Amino acid sequence: MRVTKSAEERKNEILDVAEQLFVEKGFDNTSTNDIINEVGIARGTLYYHFKSKEEILDAMVERIRRDKIAQAAAIVASRELPLLERLSGAVMALNIEGDVGVEVLEQIHMPENALLHQKMQERVISGVVPVIASLIEEGKANGIFDTKYPADAVEMIITYSSMAFDNLADLSPEEMQKKSMAFIYHTERVLGAKEGSLSAAIMKIFNK
Repeated sequence: MRVTKSAEERKNEILDVAEQLFVEKGFDNTSTNDIINEVGIARGTLYYHFKSKEEILDAMVERIRRDKIAQAAAIVASRELPLLERLSGAVMALNIEGDVGVEVLEQIHMPENALLHQKMQERVISGVVPVIASLIEEGKANGIFDTKYPADAVEMIITYSSMAFDNLADLSPEEMQKKSMAFIYHTERVLGAKEGSLSAAIMKIFNK
């Protein structure tokens, strides 16, 4: 018997199958035919939801981003935890891990996907800034931070980190150490935090 699914259910089913195939075969070696055959749908059904394989990747990035921000927001809301523990936990929750995450990251870093990379950075910043800024506001009230512009400070730090740590594979351990120390130094100053006060929280993120 033919099973009728809602548009959202079908869209997520296509994304689930595409993620699995991208991991197994790689993005370049996976065709839309592979996805259609694995899901068991007509080509028209696929094109109703996604016009191309690149559009599927775009939706995959958005779904990962949305899930990660929700995880970070849940950690920020856990007021029983110390503020700096919530800060490091929220940032670590944003880290894309697992086979799917690795394949997605590899694709968005391809030169031909520069626009997608830029869009992802913009989406991450727009979604993350309010979440982390609320923690900075709380820390400001508690005397941990001293900045007049919490949201702008967070945006600066995220932009800085995405550029400074975008390609870690090319860094030697000494270069990574220097970059990490510089990042801590500048982050503390942007947030108006006492020197050394964020070292443990940020190094926890780097060591994850």
